[in-house]
Amino acid sequence: MTLANGCVIFHQMENIRNFCIIAHIDHGKSTLADRFLEVTGTVEKRKMQPQYLDRLELERERGITIKMAPVRMKYRPTSNPQHQTDSEYILNLIDTPGHSDFSYEVSRALAAVEGAILLVDATKGIQAQTLSNYRSAKKAGLKIIGAVNKIDLQPEHANSVLKSLASLLEVEENEIYKVSGKTGEGVEELLEAVIEKIPPPAQSSSEGGPPESENMNQSLIFDSLYDDHKGILAFIRNYNTTINTNEEVYLLANQSKIKLKEIGTFSPELKPTKSLFPNEMGYLATGLKEPDLIKIGDTVSSNPKTKLLPGYREPGAVVFISFYPTGKTKFEDLKSGFGKLRLSDAALNLEPESNEALGRGLKVGFLGQLHFEIISSRLESEFNLEFITSFPSVAYRIREGSKEYIIKQASDFPIKPDKVFQPMIKIEILTPSQFMSSVMNLKVVFDLEIENVETIGENTIMTGRMPLAELIRDFDDQIKSVSQGFASFSYEITGEEEADVDKMEILVAGEVVPALTRIIPKKDIDREARRTVEKLKDLLPKQQFVQAIQATASSRIIARETLSAMKKDVTGYLYGGDRTRKMKLWKKQQKGKKRLKESGRVEVPLEVFREILKK
Repeated sequence: MTLANGCVIFHQMENIRNFCIIAHIDHGKSTLADRFLEVTGTVEKRKMQPQYLDRLELERERGITIKMAPVRMKYRPTSNPQHQTDSEYILNLIDTPGHSDFSYEVSRALAAVEGAILLVDATKGIQAQTLSNYRSAKKAGLKIIGAVNKIDLQPEHANSVLKSLASLLEVEENEIYKVSGKTGEGVEELLEAVIEKIPPPAQSSSEGGPPESENMNQSLIFDSLYDDHKGILAFIRNYNTTINTNEEVYLLANQSKIKLKEIGTFSPELKPTKSLFPNEMGYLATGLKEPDLIKIGDTVSSNPKTKLLPGYREPGAVVFISFYPTGKTKFEDLKSGFGKLRLSDAALNLEPESNEALGRGLKVGFLGQLHFEIISSRLESEFNLEFITSFPSVAYRIREGSKEYIIKQASDFPIKPDKVFQPMIKIEILTPSQFMSSVMNLKVVFDLEIENVETIGENTIMTGRMPLAELIRDFDDQIKSVSQGFASFSYEITGEEEADVDKMEILVAGEVVPALTRIIPKKDIDREARRTVEKLKDLLPKQQFVQAIQATASSRIIARETLSAMKKDVTGYLYGGDRTRKMKLWKKQQKGKKRLKESGRVEVPLEVFREILKK
């Protein structure tokens, strides 16, 4: 039975399918989702636009998915005789990001569904994040359907890609679906495979809900965002309860009690409804304004004594970068912007800090370099904020005698610690075999140790270890460069090892510039020191006195440049006459420059910071 408002009642959950699309970046997830919206009539053709579920302007500009996007579709099968019934299916789809920096987004989607479409680009084949997403979906116990996309391009190696995917999933080749997200070919058959192969929500002793749960009244928060009028919106996967508008519920993690302002579904726009039934996905308008009150992975229930659902493993920040407001932006503006972004991005890690040169700021932890770039762009485009950032760093564990502590900021690094330990990653690089030797040669540039090499079809998979810090030294760009864009990689933190690194400080006119302090491998420090002081010499404005630009490490100067004083002819207004008068003026000028040099303080312009902090 279907109610007038379009909601499916409790006993019809066999007609519900919860699934997601997972793939490597740029393999066509969002385009396939567009075709699903068209086939199901969720979005009228005249209203369709590319990447319809990518709601962020930045996603459209870059052509990548950054945020997971849920949508509720209603569909009555037509092409498969087995499914030609009067029943209407509710298909809850979550489109997911493909870049490894956003694997936390994917993990949350996997926990909210029963099945996944693993999509592979026929022109590129299986890539690193394909393997990573497949393993995650398999570990989550999902039913996985394989599909090869972009067959309209008729790529030469399409059949070998199909065979490779079938081998990976351990299924027959005829169980892999061939589709074109661009033309729509094969899309309806794939959608009906979702109905046929992905199971409906599992029933437990509480008649609907996660099998491990014995509690009624549970909903899982898998995402959230901020609305100026409705407050924080919690995106939920409902399990074994019915939620009604104006109902009072508890956020069990902190036992906060709230009265729901509105509830609704994703169609894909937010569509208010009176009730959310078991195993549906939807949103709750909480009316809350404080970001810290909503926790991704929290359980929502009308009973404060209800057992918490497992939730999610907290994402660990791996790259730390300091942000300081500039221009018209105030510190509170910057803090507010980050707070609102954190609602939909629980991976952001924030700590206040201050810098003598740049003032109050925030030390922010990110999941990787792309994550940092995306957040920076969103702060600028969505909140009109101006800011400057420090060099990226990772977290080091310092040992001095019997004392140990963690530092996430280069300026806090001690001069000569007893031991330093750095985070290590297990890295998996997938490349076409013809580029294997070029990728291997990256060991000369990066501290990369290859431990295992194996061949899968026409591809080579190299598994190895590398310091996490090496990733922020343009590793992504370098690996793309040597493989003509075909190689890809995924990684995970695997512990730590002792690091042979040192702190490099930059001094201008005898004063340390804290924002330019970096932690660098000792083998690279001379080269980086020389490069930095030379660049500063070109960028810094001249003063009325000579400026020494120095790079130091372990209390010794390792590179130096001298910026000459600004020239000013103090005798220019004199014509002819006694030379003695000119000599007096020159001597007076020299004494003045000496006093300036002794008492003057050089302020490094923000424009210089921006340039020197560029890679």
